[in-house]
Amino acid sequence: MDAIRNTVLEAWMTEHGYSSNSLADAVNSAVGQLTGRIGGLDGSSIRAWKAGRVTWPKSATRTALETVTGLPAVALGFVPRSRPSPIPASSQPEEPDMKRRTLVGGIAAAITATSAPGAASPRRIGMSDVNRLNKRFAEIIAIDHLHGGQPRVEKRAAALADEALDLQSAGSATQRVRSSLYASGAAFRSSAMWAAIDGRRYEAAKAHMREAQALAEMSGDQAIKFRIWSHAGTMYRHMGRPADAIAANDVARNLHLTRRDPLFACLGHARHAATLGITGDATAVKHALGCAQEAFERADPDLARPAWMAGVRNGAELETLALSAYLRLGIYEQAESHAHRSLALLPPQIRRDRAINTARLAQAQLGQGAPDAATATAMRVPADAATQHARVAGMLREFGTALRTSVPGSSAVGAWNEHTTSWRMTA
Repeated sequence: MDAIRNTVLEAWMTEHGYSSNSLADAVNSAVGQLTGRIGGLDGSSIRAWKAGRVTWPKSATRTALETVTGLPAVALGFVPRSRPSPIPASSQPEEPDMKRRTLVGGIAAAITATSAPGAASPRRIGMSDVNRLNKRFAEIIAIDHLHGGQPRVEKRAAALADEALDLQSAGSATQRVRSSLYASGAAFRSSAMWAAIDGRRYEAAKAHMREAQALAEMSGDQAIKFRIWSHAGTMYRHMGRPADAIAANDVARNLHLTRRDPLFACLGHARHAATLGITGDATAVKHALGCAQEAFERADPDLARPAWMAGVRNGAELETLALSAYLRLGIYEQAESHAHRSLALLPPQIRRDRAINTARLAQAQLGQGAPDAATATAMRVPADAATQHARVAGMLREFGTALRTSVPGSSAVGAWNEHTTSWRMTA
């Protein structure tokens, strides 16, 4: 099986100014502090990590790397060897069966283990196990923010969903704990779904969605139900199916949670606006965004919410979705305004969204007849996102086509052609 390139580690190194040799030196020093003996890594060792030939460094090296970076190894794109992959190689991520244990089988195993007569006393599963899973969910969110849409993110999230289900059959637990485990499984599966959507692997996304929805129903967790149905709306919007997108988003918007917490209502209205942008109904878009803004202003900023709501909490997601809606409508000046505000609100570590919104900003500037400014903006998109992220790459291809059509033979076209050639040479 071909190795999957660790683009998450590459992105971290680029962001923090590390070459392969300098990272090797830093990790070697950290190994020395931990063990008393300097490590033996060199630049080729780090290149093997980046190429995906080494997916889980040895214990001391891994601990040293985590000391240097301040991040757990999984948040740097590494995958533990402790569990077999529940998903086939990334060359076939779309297959619905994914060769994994089915949801029904997992539930049956849980029932059998907890009810078999004469069985040995099982260990007690508690909220500490749930909290451990929640920490790993936060790591998945961090990886997604850094460089989402990669098959390795989808694969890791799906494996963790299975791990949450495995705990159902590992021992006895209260109903509260069991519900929380189902919610954790649904959360991980929804992240696998989102990674597949972000990478435009829609058949895989739909398979994850079905499992996530079943787990969410058993958990009774309104927040994860909202996330799954809201992701479904986004998936159908990206597939060009606005009627299905509106129907899915309506399920999310009608959950009781949106009445208890206006911030969820804000996200529901904003995603509804982005879908309405496809329909060309500018009046409906403005109304939905007005409802989103009003809900945002009513929301309690100090209320505890899931980690994936961070971008909604500070307003970045509202600006991003408004940008998407106005760009679809062809109202480019308004789209540019929202693009600048979204980029100002997005923290540096959310690299995926920054790349997407930078590409959208370039499209908005080109739509206003400013090809030179638009080209300069598009050239700010990092090369790894431009060549390895399906959505970003698609947006930039559309930008290049529109640029060549609007100002053929111009200096802007020449600069853009030269820039994209450099991407292909370094890919």
